[in-house]
Amino acid sequence: MDRMKLALEAIEKSSGTEDGEYGIDAFVTHHIEELPAEFWKKYLNTATPTTGEVISILVLLSERDMVKSYDFTLPDDVTNYVVCVRFSDQGVVEDVSMES
Repeated sequence: MDRMKLALEAIEKSSGTEDGEYGIDAFVTHHIEELPAEFWKKYLNTATPTTGEVISILVLLSERDMVKSYDFTLPDDVTNYVVCVRFSDQGVVEDVSMES
């Protein structure tokens, strides 16, 4: 399985956990509160998306080979925040965090 798929799976798995509290869950909560309903309707046909729905529209912003990480964000450049997934040298997910 490629690392980008593993990264997205790690994001999904971290949601609702202690690790996800300051990572994907904080990212989702912040953006649901801050972005207009029109944004969510455009991508998800709802004004109040679930965490899983928000995760489903994440797009890859950058891949940093030197530090073996992937940054995901929302479409249309609506935010400066990313969900960063870092891998060990062995290809194991080490961390999922929200960054600006």
